[in-house]
Amino acid sequence: MKTIQIIAFTILVNLAGHAQDFQGMIVYESKTNTADFKSRISLNKDMTPEMQKTIEDRMKKMSEKTFILHFDKNASIYAEEQKLDAPNSGGGGGRMMASFMGAGGTLYKNIKEKTFTLDKEMMGKEFLIKDTLTNYKWKMTSETKKIGNYTCYKATTTRPVSKTDFRNMRPKKEDETADKKTNKPQSTNFMDNMDMPKTVEITAWYTPEIPLNQGPEGYWGLPGMILEVAAGKTVILCTKVAMNIKDRKEIKPATKGEVMTQAKYDEVIVKKVQEMQEMFQSQGGRSGMGGGGFRMGR
Repeated sequence: MKTIQIIAFTILVNLAGHAQDFQGMIVYESKTNTADFKSRISLNKDMTPEMQKTIEDRMKKMSEKTFILHFDKNASIYAEEQKLDAPNSGGGGGRMMASFMGAGGTLYKNIKEKTFTLDKEMMGKEFLIKDTLTNYKWKMTSETKKIGNYTCYKATTTRPVSKTDFRNMRPKKEDETADKKTNKPQSTNFMDNMDMPKTVEITAWYTPEIPLNQGPEGYWGLPGMILEVAAGKTVILCTKVAMNIKDRKEIKPATKGEVMTQAKYDEVIVKKVQEMQEMFQSQGGRSGMGGGGFRMGR
């Protein structure tokens, strides 16, 4: 690992000469395995085949995303690449599902201050999440592989799973979803049959050739840029790196939305998801999953 540190230090010295205007950009492709969601949707007998197909198509679209990380020496912004939506692509329901799949909003990370700011729009309301960065306890190894032209080193860790990290939901076991005392069959409601793990294992690949402890999403804290992350059901992979770009991006946090911590945001969203579930049940499943008729007011 001493070799890694020497390489990183050498490149960092070279960058220091133009640190005032230094900026880079990395494109990441993010894919989330949605097989568990599809299996549970198929159990809902209240849904028509057409409704199930619509939901599955939306989930596929929302689970495969392109993100761009703009960074300088101390901070970064990470946001989904903007694309024009096709007609009838889902509207409000599609945007809500995108948030559930981890998309939406711009994440600002300040490595120097160890803080982040994330703007989110959920069900018609804007939030501004401000909190401290997760302090990852990385276990670094000597295992390497090439990502593009960069030599990357493997590091692993675990992290707690947020209550709103819907990407890592998993089906409950059959004996957990059925009521043994009353012999009540397994619920056909989507949320009743899903569970959230307490922790998720993370494998990251970082390169000391870009000696900045940045990375996609909220990942950071390694002696080099993280170019690939596998966390639970989601894999995020670098597809393009550009250093000292001419088309510079203003790297600063968002300012619009109701300010709250990550924990408070989780509470608000979990409560609203429960309300949506109750509304769906009261309508006999007619509204479908991710319908656009529910809005969050103040």
